[in-house]
Amino acid sequence: MSHPRAATVGQLKESGYVPCSVKDELRKNVIRKLRAGEELFPGIVGYRDSVIPQIINGILSRHDLLFLGLRGQAKTRILRMLPLLLDEWIPVLSGTEINDDPIVPMTKTGRRIVAEQKDDAAIEWVHRDARYHEKLATPDVTIADLIGEIDLVKHAEGRYLSDESTMHYGLIPRSNRGLFAINELPDLAPRIQVGLFNVLEERDVQIRGYPIRLEMDVCLVFSANPEDYTNRGRIVTPLKDRIGSVIRTHYPETTAEGIQIARENAWVDRDGKSGGESKIAVEIPPFMSEIVEEVVRLARSSPHVSQASGVSVRTSIANLETLVSNAERRGLTTGETRVVPRVCDLNYLIASCRGKIEMTLAEEEGAEDKLIRALVGEAVKAVFGQYGDAEAYDAITEQFKGNLTFPAGDDLPAEEFVANMKAIKGLPQAAMNLAKEMGLEAGDPAMLASVGEFLLEGLYVNNRLSKYNARGKTFFKR
Repeated sequence: MSHPRAATVGQLKESGYVPCSVKDELRKNVIRKLRAGEELFPGIVGYRDSVIPQIINGILSRHDLLFLGLRGQAKTRILRMLPLLLDEWIPVLSGTEINDDPIVPMTKTGRRIVAEQKDDAAIEWVHRDARYHEKLATPDVTIADLIGEIDLVKHAEGRYLSDESTMHYGLIPRSNRGLFAINELPDLAPRIQVGLFNVLEERDVQIRGYPIRLEMDVCLVFSANPEDYTNRGRIVTPLKDRIGSVIRTHYPETTAEGIQIARENAWVDRDGKSGGESKIAVEIPPFMSEIVEEVVRLARSSPHVSQASGVSVRTSIANLETLVSNAERRGLTTGETRVVPRVCDLNYLIASCRGKIEMTLAEEEGAEDKLIRALVGEAVKAVFGQYGDAEAYDAITEQFKGNLTFPAGDDLPAEEFVANMKAIKGLPQAAMNLAKEMGLEAGDPAMLASVGEFLLEGLYVNNRLSKYNARGKTFFKR
């Protein structure tokens, strides 16, 4: 990455450089991108008409921003994308601890350098990636971490305490002319939050009560979870009053958005192209992705799940990876080089859901797993209802009235599963017809096995069939 060639203050002046505050810089670049029709936050799905306009308005208003939302709503990801709205390079004065503007230096050291060396003072160029700093709020964070502290070593060298050169600057001063983010703001102790008042309103920092003020040029951005206001901590009212815009985030509003987010973020490429060693290609049919997403959507409306905590998008991502992994495991044991996830693979979502779905009440042991199984069953029922009617398959269910059972374990190869389907009159054709309705390749054994089990599971969740486990295997029966 090449930066401008100016190496001294004089050369910088000749280039036409004009000092600009970081908030004006953000505003200028947002205006330019909007006029050019550029995407401001590439890869952020579902926020185009809701969250992103709030961010744009906050930046155009030159506000400090607070992103308020439940876990897994891309708050941190957006924070880390804000530097993309800065200029690629800015000049800073060489020989100063913080990013000081060469034309209008803020620090005493910077002013001295410019006064002594004038246009010959050296400058450096800082990339926008180095202008973003982030701190995770924890109860042990101190004012010294954020603002600064007296450096006793410098004082011992003979400098007066009233001299700003005795200061050891904290993260906020070191973020001068850039962005400083605090994640999980309510976890900051109230007395530390009070220390941010001056930075947000008067735009200066004061250290240890000494008469030293640094006029800071920094944009502060925060993230917080609404639950934190009452549980772990809260944002003190005067601090909230000083934050310009509070931006509410949300979970994906449609199933399609949720699936898109999961597919873009989950590691599902297992054929060796992205570091995998199994060399097994896993093809996920759309209806299986829909089931995985529906599990999370049902959890977000379940009375048994704490909606104050929310159900993170990370749950969908982890579940999709688990689904693919179990299908991959089947391929490794059966020798298949291409596999398609089936309904039986959904049994293993319990492991990737544990800890991500918080129940409203502390119930007996195993209640969490029971809830997850129920959510998976309801998800299969909801998705099956979009593609088929259980009553239309009465001819198939009638054949189970005797002692007929159908094996459907996750250890069965696709070819064997399809061969077993032929023992039930009409089942192979019904599965092929359903596959065609869903736009899938009906002649592919792996896909046909997946659709066939989906059909049988759909009949089970609609009480047309029953199911039992024996010796680690699953069987459908009447």
